[in-house]
Amino acid sequence: MIKKYELKPPQRLLIVSNRLPFNVTEKKGRFELQKSAGGLVTGVDAYLKSLKKTSFSNLEHLWIGWSGTSIFDENKRVILTKRLAEFNAFPVFLSDRVVNNFYNGFCNKIIWPLFHYFPSYVVYDEDYWRHYQKVNMIFCDKILEISKPGDIIWVHDYQLMLLPGLLRERRKDLSIGYFHHIPFPSFEVFRLLPAEWRREILLGILGADLVGFHTYDYMQHFLISVLRFLGYEHTLGIISTENRTIKIDTFPMGIDFKKFNNASKSKEVKQISNNLKNSFRNLKVLLSIDRLDYTKGILNRLQGYELFLQKNPNWHEKIILILVVVPSRTGVEHYQRMKKQVDEFVGKINGKFGSINWTPVLYQYRFFDFHELVALYKISDIALITPLRDGMNLVAKEYLSSKKDQKGVLIISEMAGAAKELGEAIIINPNSREEIASALKEGLEMPRREQKRRIQIMQQRLMRYDIVRWGNDFIQNLLYMKEKQKNFEAKLLDKQKFIMAYKRANKRLIFLDYDGTLVPYSINPKMVNPDQPLLKTLRSLSKDEKNKIVLISGRHRETLQKWFRELNIDLVAEHGAWIKEGENNWRTIKPLKNDWKPNVYPILETYSDRLPGSFVEEKEYSLVWHYRNADPEHSSILAKELVDHLLSFFASIDLQVMKGNKVIEIKNAGVDKGVVGSYYISKDKFDFICAFGDDTTDEDLFSVLPKTAYSIRIGGFQSKAKYRLYNYLDVRELLKELKMMYDKKEYR
Repeated sequence: MIKKYELKPPQRLLIVSNRLPFNVTEKKGRFELQKSAGGLVTGVDAYLKSLKKTSFSNLEHLWIGWSGTSIFDENKRVILTKRLAEFNAFPVFLSDRVVNNFYNGFCNKIIWPLFHYFPSYVVYDEDYWRHYQKVNMIFCDKILEISKPGDIIWVHDYQLMLLPGLLRERRKDLSIGYFHHIPFPSFEVFRLLPAEWRREILLGILGADLVGFHTYDYMQHFLISVLRFLGYEHTLGIISTENRTIKIDTFPMGIDFKKFNNASKSKEVKQISNNLKNSFRNLKVLLSIDRLDYTKGILNRLQGYELFLQKNPNWHEKIILILVVVPSRTGVEHYQRMKKQVDEFVGKINGKFGSINWTPVLYQYRFFDFHELVALYKISDIALITPLRDGMNLVAKEYLSSKKDQKGVLIISEMAGAAKELGEAIIINPNSREEIASALKEGLEMPRREQKRRIQIMQQRLMRYDIVRWGNDFIQNLLYMKEKQKNFEAKLLDKQKFIMAYKRANKRLIFLDYDGTLVPYSINPKMVNPDQPLLKTLRSLSKDEKNKIVLISGRHRETLQKWFRELNIDLVAEHGAWIKEGENNWRTIKPLKNDWKPNVYPILETYSDRLPGSFVEEKEYSLVWHYRNADPEHSSILAKELVDHLLSFFASIDLQVMKGNKVIEIKNAGVDKGVVGSYYISKDKFDFICAFGDDTTDEDLFSVLPKTAYSIRIGGFQSKAKYRLYNYLDVRELLKELKMMYDKKEYR
């Protein structure tokens, strides 16, 4: 349950979308503004209007987007900017060439078809990609010009996927939300994008603090792509990168239920609906309404309707399909071809089944205003919504909301996001003409009582999770994430305070992890040798007589001996199995056994065979299964399976299974970094103790440190550590500062 957060005035909400909520036209030197009618604009605009009735009533809102027209004259740009400012809108100016390559090119010829599973329609063009980058940067500059401290920036949709990352690079403090309104494809489809493009897109989206999708499926597809291409795992939708945490969640977009429900009683709607009823007297009305788009399945529903008429001649002259197709992207080749196909198919059905007294399909290729739309919803007996792939589809929700009398049937494609919420509808696969035809028959024969029962349930759901709830939930979750990030930042190590405590101390105990703390992780662990700058830093620190440096690693003792033999530091191998103090020989802290390894090794080997890229590393008193170089999704499943297998196998054996960073280690129980830490702490009276570590193996050490110690976790995960640093570079920079102080004899 997300805590309710209060806004801190003055605070503003900056809505950022490809287009402003206005169509701009210039007539005789004057700019005329007309409200846009797109689903995104309509939904977000309805939410903004409702803010006055919510806990966010003090939230001022601005809208940033392309004006929809190319204006080169600077004076005209100033005039239009002032005109739009009256409506809290701020234009982004783009040339025709840029728009053509960015919107008609990259957005509509690459992202739209690919994300809707039409890969054969995709046109891969590097110039399109460069313009996509350019436009996202233009938006970034505009937002930074307008934004103030404390603003909430809400970026919408696939045209601006790079924008959150660009904003984050320039302003770390911004509160950024991103909402993806179209489907996010499966990993196998997303990977069709060139490597650079898909990586930049994912990093761009992850620049946000909160990322929203309409459905759980889309969210999972995104998380899997992030895991496979960027290597970031998630915990309950929370992704932790090197320096930030991002929440990924689902927010199914609602509509203004009351607006549609109440509109059906208005004079305008009643008049239009009465006229329509007179026109369609004694006919059952089927309604199909969509933008002209190959993703909407318009041809499929016509084919299903044709099959229904073939199979059910008893319904001839008793029904009519009102096919409303709203013009869209008329300049794109695939849309022009589809328009021709729809025209021809409508003609085919009317010619094949129609008569002088009956036209099976009433075809309307135009835009309908709000009252006309509600009237159509009101008088329709069945709504046929069959997209081949759709992010949400608000038409289905509008149809149900307009049914004041709760009479009607919704037939919806299982490929529409809305189908996840509308389980009481008749759900079909749009690729099956038979399913569409059968659904039409079922809908036409459905008893009035059953229609009412289904619509009542769906209306209650739509009423509860309306557009206001959708918007408020998103903003509340964004505020929650910012609060969580602040808590993380509050635990960031105060380096100056740390250095002062270090300076004052006479006896210091310093625990250092190696992989992930002093050096980055690598696909091949053998490749991460300590570089000269690191060795130089450790050498200076180890010369300081006040310092006792203990390097604790999971690596072989031979490896540590080879790398650090010339330094005056203590070494601990295999997470505590072996210890080497100064010039002394290696020894174990407690008696250890390795007679169990022949029984366990075959198990790990079996899992390595099942997972290409994984391998088994054998140490003297432990075995490690590495899977950093394996398929991340498959390895995540097998890692959990292996842990369960080993735990059941070791039920009566004194062994421990430890899950680290892309490794699973099996070792003797009672051997860990905490045991080593307790051993060293008890040896002397240290007035300064610090420990640096980055994974679960270091938590044992953090838990045994005294309250006055500096326990420092590297990265953004849950930890017992009191302090945090972002990454290994921060650790090395801090140690370098301590080294420089020693070299300059600042505290000797």
